Amino acid sequence: MNDDEIFAAIADERRTLADQVSTLTDEQWATPSLCVEWTCRDVLAHLVVPLVVSIPAFGWAMIKARGNFDRANLITTADVAKRHDDLPKILRDKANKRFTPPGYGPAAPLTDIVIHGLDIRRPLGLSAGFAPDIARVVLDFVTDKGGAPIVKRARVRWSATDLDWSHGDGPTVEGPAESLMLVLSGRDAGLPELRGDGVAHLG
Repeated sequence: MNDDEIFAAIADERRTLADQVSTLTDEQWATPSLCVEWTCRDVLAHLVVPLVVSIPAFGWAMIKARGNFDRANLITTADVAKRHDDLPKILRDKANKRFTPPGYGPAAPLTDIVIHGLDIRRPLGLSAGFAPDIARVVLDFVTDKGGAPIVKRARVRWSATDLDWSHGDGPTVEGPAESLMLVLSGRDAGLPELRGDGVAHLG
């Protein structure tokens, strides 16, 4: 996929997720997501952050967080969750915004919307489905530029069973692309769906 195609996919994923969560109840919004310490609503607020928070504003959050990016992310996410009521509408209305983190291309925000979309969908039992090209971009990103710690820790061959994609050498870990994306991004929820001699090396 070229950059324009990836940006179009990002916009489509944002709109799809916004439509899926637009009718959630308060109880569903409060459901713990796959992201530790974040509810499903918190995760959506995080996805809205780059659409409504300016670079100078995030810079100020970095100052308050003493240069800690993760802490600044928590600060801005909490602020967006507090200030904005209709997060799905914002995600939909600003779906075409082309923001990329410094030093990264559009594969980064595509990975963000895909993985965090699963963080919301999985606990709520919502369906997810990604085109093979999108899944490949995300899998390539988390195993390369995304710097997934598990890739460095476990010397295995990751292999998708539902599309043509693999990475690494060693004992095989195979399963659906969605499950691989979850595990490679630090979510244990995908582990039961993986198989192969390499699974024993993931602990």
